[in-house]
Amino acid sequence: MDRTERILDLVALLLDAREPISWAELREHFPADYGGSDDAAERKFERDKAELVELGFPLSYVQGDDERRDGYLVDRDVYYLPEADLTKEELAVLYAAGSAALASGAFPGRDDLAHALRKIGFFAGESLPTPRVRMELGTGQEGQEKEVSARLEQLWDACSTHKWVHIVYGSPKQSGPTERRVDPYGLALRRGVWTLVGYCHLRQGLRTFHVHRIRELKVNTARPRTPDFEVPADFSLDAHVAYFPWQYRFHAPMEVTLRLSGPLASRAGSLFPGAVLEPAEEGVTRARFPVTFVDGLVRFVLSLGADCRVEGPAEARERLEQMAARILEKHAVVDGDGQRVSA
Repeated sequence: MDRTERILDLVALLLDAREPISWAELREHFPADYGGSDDAAERKFERDKAELVELGFPLSYVQGDDERRDGYLVDRDVYYLPEADLTKEELAVLYAAGSAALASGAFPGRDDLAHALRKIGFFAGESLPTPRVRMELGTGQEGQEKEVSARLEQLWDACSTHKWVHIVYGSPKQSGPTERRVDPYGLALRRGVWTLVGYCHLRQGLRTFHVHRIRELKVNTARPRTPDFEVPADFSLDAHVAYFPWQYRFHAPMEVTLRLSGPLASRAGSLFPGAVLEPAEEGVTRARFPVTFVDGLVRFVLSLGADCRVEGPAEARERLEQMAARILEKHAVVDGDGQRVSA
């Protein structure tokens, strides 16, 4: 029996066991592998056990007592995921999102995702209801789907195994491509664009890289089972990949206060997630949050109409007034004498 087959059979045996399995029983189940001299058998099992632990299999040795014997046992509470307990509608949305991701042509972990979708379809039982959702997925770069997809798979594996990558990156801020060694911490999809976040050894700090701008990519293959780095415990993708336009890091953070009235007052939390909400007079809510791209916020505020206003600071109010004035000028209606009569 080759090692892979032995490991799989060992996992199946341990998962099926309700009581600890002793070393003697393991030797009985695998006479061709753990037979022979005691020392050789123990060394082979120790190697197998180390591989199981490395793969995340929670195997431990239990010291017996009056109620149970000594042996190896799997911690089922750690190994098995808790019940998701999702409604049919929630399963439908999850299934639709996963299916759209697979159909996008560029999504890492495609095999794992497809396997998960089959499980969702199996456990759903009856036909899933049609969800009312809108999803915009893809690379955002026409003609690059295959190239981006291949790199995403490589980066997905590198993130999972904590192996550094060597990239040739074409940044719009540089005159030419640069070579970087990066410890990949995670991947994020925002508005159709995949972003890699990791520690850049060239810049000596955390940096973000758009995957479609990576010209070349090579994963470190030395010592494949040994991690090259550890992801800091306080690392968060959301802190480095902007989801909303006003989160793009174009300038120092500025706290902006908005006044939302009418039907927008009750929607303040969903329109500006993470904002500090302060109820003002009846039917009015103030929202405070940091902004690193004022123009991005101003464009969104204007799209909400008169029920959303910028209260402060003065710089943000001025940008709103300037942008509104340019819009009025562009859409002005003039009479025959060239005079503006309405907008």
